[in-house]
Amino acid sequence: MISNNVTRFLDSKKIHYTPIELPTEKLGAEETAAYLNLPPDVIFKTIVVIRPKGKPLLCVISGPNVVNLKAVAELVGEKKVSIPTQAEAESLTGLQSGGISPLALVNKGFNIYIDAVALNYAEIYISGGQRGLNIRLNPRDVQKLTNARIAEISSPHG
Repeated sequence: MISNNVTRFLDSKKIHYTPIELPTEKLGAEETAAYLNLPPDVIFKTIVVIRPKGKPLLCVISGPNVVNLKAVAELVGEKKVSIPTQAEAESLTGLQSGGISPLALVNKGFNIYIDAVALNYAEIYISGGQRGLNIRLNPRDVQKLTNARIAEISSPHG
């Protein structure tokens, strides 16, 4: 069983969760859903979003969706926000793409936004802070632990 900073953090906060081991290569949300035989809607990915000034944001959205940059810019009072390259996202978070998790970045100064659709589910799956580890837990627990704002921040892909 994988133990890391995220699982120790959840244990210390007495949060109910289920760690799920995955292959260690980078899997997208749809590939993760297929591997776990789950609908892709319950697999949530963390997308780094950069703004002209200030710390990047973390947007936690449902697997098949894309970040609605216009909605996010509006939320944070910017004219424009953008998505960095994979290498930039890794550099900004200190985490490997495919393992970027809001739970691994608590108290690191990131503003975190969780897409409102997360609340449609009793449990969602998010990265456990490293490739090969997903965490199944209640989206409200993620919100509380990360001080995230719930907002409509995604659009259907395509």
